Amino acid sequence: MSQIFHIAPASVRPIWFMIPILILVIVLGTGGIIIGASLRGARSTTFELSQKALRVHGDVYGRTIPSSELRVADAARVDISRGPFRLVARTVGTALPGYRSGWFRLANGEKALVYVTDPSRVVYVPTTDGYSLLLSVAETDQFVDRLHAMKSAGATTGGAP
Repeated sequence: MSQIFHIAPASVRPIWFMIPILILVIVLGTGGIIIGASLRGARSTTFELSQKALRVHGDVYGRTIPSSELRVADAARVDISRGPFRLVARTVGTALPGYRSGWFRLANGEKALVYVTDPSRVVYVPTTDGYSLLLSVAETDQFVDRLHAMKSAGATTGGAP
């Protein structure tokens, strides 16, 4: 005849000690993934512009914005180191040395989706959806010219929201 024996109950103290360690591991692991994606985005983000949409391929904040939501007539090259387009608050995003991406508040009160590596070479593109884009584009002037050509082609309209 067999007899069943149970394990002795564990002390609660070591379990409570492990909870903060587990939380720290989870937070650092998640943070490491986000920082890794941001570092990759700082080197490899692209802005694909077509008559249909602007596609931002990069880190976790990448998205596709239909051309109909871009106010291309108001697009312009800006310097965000001073003036109304200066980044004043990060709401959700990454701010690493030499690279900022995600959602920020601007000095003029606007909400902006930001992909910036060089604050003096940024394209400002407002949208009809309540936010603007600030994009560091290597070919800044050509990008703005292409946006303005989209208006000429009848893709979108400019003006106040």
